[in-house]
Amino acid sequence: MTSTILAVSQSGRHTFSKPNQLSIRLLRGLGVEGDAHMGEKVRHRYHVARNPDAPNLRQVHLIHGELLDELRAGGFSVGPGDMGENITTRGVDLLGLSRGTRLRLGDFAIVEITGLRSPCKQIDGFAPGLLAAVLDRTPDGGVIRKSGVMAVVIAGGEVRPGDPIDIQPRSGPFEALAPV
Repeated sequence: MTSTILAVSQSGRHTFSKPNQLSIRLLRGLGVEGDAHMGEKVRHRYHVARNPDAPNLRQVHLIHGELLDELRAGGFSVGPGDMGENITTRGVDLLGLSRGTRLRLGDFAIVEITGLRSPCKQIDGFAPGLLAAVLDRTPDGGVIRKSGVMAVVIAGGEVRPGDPIDIQPRSGPFEALAPV
């Protein structure tokens, strides 16, 4: 299966969902142009309250479209951008990537995966029960967070639905993703 961008989304305000756009522009070292989470330093409200000088490892939020398919099959009405992601993908095992993996999005943009998105209870405000649906357990009881990955922008560029995704594995040993 070809890896592609299903949708792109952006919001200038701290809203749970982000409206779909015809395109978004990724800015090197900052994130999505015009998005509330854009910046060199952390912009997520929870993280700002803890350490406003921390680097922004959450410049771009990506969710795999296959998760949306799974949630819809489970009775949830969710579409691209509804869970706050900037980029909805198809054909990429985002959760199985190593930290440091780079994704070329379209012709020029490159993001580097920094970690997992850790969903909070606000997700149940969008749809009751959605938090439980995006969490799972490993056989030994560990938590599986299915609500996407976070990334930083390495090279800027415009990104559109239908653009190809090229996976560029990190050099060195595999490093499992952890929440950022």
